[in-house]
Amino acid sequence: MAVQIFYPDEYNGCWAACPDPIDFRAYTIVNIYEHKNAYFLDSRWKRTPRPGMRNFLGEVSATLEETNHRELALGTRGRSGDQWDIWQAVFGPVGEDGYPKPIWDKLTGEIDRSVADYWREHYDLRHILERNWKTLGPKLRGKIHVYCGDMDNFYLNNAVYLMEAFLESTTDPYYEGEVDYGDRAEHCWNGDQTRPNHLSRLRYHQMFIPRAAERILKTAPPGADITSWRY
Repeated sequence: MAVQIFYPDEYNGCWAACPDPIDFRAYTIVNIYEHKNAYFLDSRWKRTPRPGMRNFLGEVSATLEETNHRELALGTRGRSGDQWDIWQAVFGPVGEDGYPKPIWDKLTGEIDRSVADYWREHYDLRHILERNWKTLGPKLRGKIHVYCGDMDNFYLNNAVYLMEAFLESTTDPYYEGEVDYGDRAEHCWNGDQTRPNHLSRLRYHQMFIPRAAERILKTAPPGADITSWRY
């Protein structure tokens, strides 16, 4: 989805399933712009951990603090090779030590607002779309399709809800795409409402090649070859 947004003229459609956070107001369950701490709910009176991983029944198997401390044990300075360190290596600026500048203190969870501001301007896809819709909208009409289970194990559906709210509000042009959710579906749900997740996640090509072909046929310029590759 990011490639489609960053290079809107080069790509003619994206079908994004269980996307990594596409609105950093819901970086899984952390609002990096407003929350003070990633690991605990903001409160004067109590210390409630934020969940980090769940199943389709909502049963929590790990907190954000636990998953991040595991990464810290595997490698300091964002070198664990695991998910949270990977994200901040992609989204964030380089620190003075030459390593990715952390979005939050790995030990305490305290969020660095200056890093959050950098993330917003460079990789918050919803923010970028909203900021630049006047120029991006005409190039992305009909190209954005997003699918996510509403019980994604890592709460990725939260950002999809926020993205959907913006996309549905668009005018001049309306985005003309699709956002769909799998009921009680966990991570990697891809838009297949007919099969359980453990099967549908194995058939991405079977599902999306026909949709891509339909998009090509619909938008092909006059004189384009639309027959020789269809068999």
